[in-house]
Amino acid sequence: MSTRSFVYLASQSPRRQQLLRQLGVHFELLLPDLSEDAEALEAVRPAEAAAAYVRRVTRAKLTAARERLRARRLAAAPILVADTTVAVGRAILGKPADAADAQAMLLRLSGRAHRVLSGVGVAVGARSAFALNVSHVRFAVLPHATIEAYVASGEPFGKAGAYAIQSALAGWVERIDGSHSGIMGLPLFETARLLQRAGVATALSP
Repeated sequence: MSTRSFVYLASQSPRRQQLLRQLGVHFELLLPDLSEDAEALEAVRPAEAAAAYVRRVTRAKLTAARERLRARRLAAAPILVADTTVAVGRAILGKPADAADAQAMLLRLSGRAHRVLSGVGVAVGARSAFALNVSHVRFAVLPHATIEAYVASGEPFGKAGAYAIQSALAGWVERIDGSHSGIMGLPLFETARLLQRAGVATALSP
């Protein structure tokens, strides 16, 4: 398989862009235009399990990105998408709608363990491959003042579960079992292997 010089990253997340650069992968952004309702893809269905949700949304994002590439008549290259969510038991915690929602999520995560599920998908032409990473995070009991200050900082917005593992709230994480990059939004182990199979060289490709 020939080595491909770049990929299309269909994500607005600066964290995913940072992580992809960490792998040494060159990318161009393939973002939704104003006519697309990207947030609608992330709507949770009734009684949907977290793993099923992440797989469905990741596949939906890849389908949308493929159509975007075709409609814009861009040069062919692999497409990379990802989706991350937080789950407590069977409850899925998406991006908070407002400050009250963010506070409620953080109170729910306080003093207990939760799962962070990150799906990644890569498409090359008509072929596609997917991977799912599941990590476990446990917060210490979060004081109300800490939650209020964190929400006031604006950090929770646009993030599943209302927090970022690379933020100041990491000082309250008692334990992580899994992938730190997966918790950030792009599991690098799984991503590197999907890209290598797609013919994309990474910094430490054999």
